[in-house]
Amino acid sequence: MTGLGAAVRLLDPQLRPWRLGATLFCALGMLALGIAAVGLFAVVSYLATQRTREIGSRLALGGTASTIGWLIVASSVRLVAVGAAIGLVAALAAGPFVEPLLFETSPRDMGVLFTVTTVLLVVTAAAAAFPAWRAARVNPVDALRAE
Repeated sequence: MTGLGAAVRLLDPQLRPWRLGATLFCALGMLALGIAAVGLFAVVSYLATQRTREIGSRLALGGTASTIGWLIVASSVRLVAVGAAIGLVAALAAGPFVEPLLFETSPRDMGVLFTVTTVLLVVTAAAAAFPAWRAARVNPVDALRAE
């Protein structure tokens, strides 16, 4: 055990910068994901709110609130899924440029890519569902008179 303890003490100063870099990469990546989620929530929520007149028209023509809500959520998720697919292709293409900075981690880690994509799609669904639910509860006449 003493040989292993001595080896760890010798290697620790050499590995410390790599651990710091890995910790910073992780923290900045999570910060970027949080900022992207907040921005995405704001944009999707705004776009769904802008469709209040359309929702009022659909309700006046006999659409149900749940059908219209699913329509709004599906169109928003579809839009972000296309963006996520483009982002995944860009991330996979940029992987070789980042690879020298990573320690025992692949830039093509499917777990990370899947988690980020899933978080952004869930945020999109929530961001579209709240304004769609709120607009579907509005009286169709009031929604048509808005603006």
